Amino acid sequence: MELGIGSRVEHPNFGRGVVVDIGTEFNNIWFKSSNAVKSIGKNFELRILSATETSASTGVVNMSDLEFMLQRVLDQRSDIQETVPLGAKWQGGTMILKPLEEGMQVKEVPIETFFHKIVMVRDRLRVMEQQINAHKVLSDEEKVDLQQYITRIYGSLTTFNVLFKNADDGFKGSGGKE
Repeated sequence: MELGIGSRVEHPNFGRGVVVDIGTEFNNIWFKSSNAVKSIGKNFELRILSATETSASTGVVNMSDLEFMLQRVLDQRSDIQETVPLGAKWQGGTMILKPLEEGMQVKEVPIETFFHKIVMVRDRLRVMEQQINAHKVLSDEEKVDLQQYITRIYGSLTTFNVLFKNADDGFKGSGGKE
C-alpha cells in the first residue's frame, strides 16, 4: 500500500509516527518518541494506524497542507502539552503541606513541580474531550453526558487558576467563572 503524507504508522522500534514526506524509495516519518524525522524504506513493514492517500493528480501535498495535517494529528492523538507560564509571583516558591497532627512531617513541594502536574491534568482532560468528540460508537447523548462530567472536573480545578500567568490558560467550569 502506498502511504500518503499524513498517514499514521507504528514502527516496532521508534513507535508511533506520521508520514511527512514521500520519496521514491523512502518515506520520511516524524516519530513522537524521539521528536525526530527518520527515513524508513518503503519496503519496511510498518503497522498502519490510519492511511492518507496521496493526491491522485500530483501525488504531492504542499507545506501548508502538511503543517495542517501534522498539527491536527498532534492535537488529536498526542499527549504533548503546550508550554504554559506560571505566574511570576509564584516562581521559585514552595507549597507547604502541614498536617494538623503534631509530630507529623511537613511536606514541601516546589510550586513549579505542582504547577506542572496541574497543567498535565488540564492537557489530559483536553485530550479526553477530543477523544470523546471523535468517538465512533458513542451516541451524541452519551458524548454530551461525558462532556458534562469533564466540565464539572474543570470547575473543581478552578481553585488552581491563581497559579497561571495568563487567565485564559486556567480552568473554566460550566459558567466559565472561577
